[in-house]
Amino acid sequence: MFGIGTQELILILIIVLVIFGAGKLPSIGSSLGQAIKNFKKASSESEIDVTPQKEKLESTAQKPEEPAKKG
Repeated sequence: MFGIGTQELILILIIVLVIFGAGKLPSIGSSLGQAIKNFKKASSESEIDVTPQKEKLESTAQKPEEPAKKG
């Protein structure tokens, strides 16, 4: 697993436990799980069309004003 052995993984987990404390770990795990879930959901959805529709562009486009006639 990414070149990390069992001993290194245990050491990392102990350091995380010391830094965050036992009370904070469930909320961190929950937040991380929710983030992964949302990422998977977003990546599995069909492509989102970000190009605006032609009708929308025409309706919102401003027509150029004609110059005032001198006379």
